[in-house]
Amino acid sequence: MSVHGDGQGVASERGSGTVLVARAQAAGAADASALAAADVASGRQAGYPCELAAEVAATNGTTLDGCDVDGLVVTVSVVRSILGFTVGARATAGPPPDG
Repeated sequence: MSVHGDGQGVASERGSGTVLVARAQAAGAADASALAAADVASGRQAGYPCELAAEVAATNGTTLDGCDVDGLVVTVSVVRSILGFTVGARATAGPPPDG
């Protein structure tokens, strides 16, 4: 991005950095939500996988956008709005694949 004498380039560059940070935070929230939900799916923790995933997502400043439980494997997607943009992330957790 070029910076013009009026300083407007600097402001929008800061905005893009904020969006990138929010994207990284969403990725962390998705990871944490998927791991928590997989613990429930495996019986390691009581409750319902997608309900816990939603709680963990909210605690991390995101909203659960999708949750799929396939046996012991859970895939979640989360979203967050910032500066007029919606950023999201997806994560899967469960036991390692056989192989």
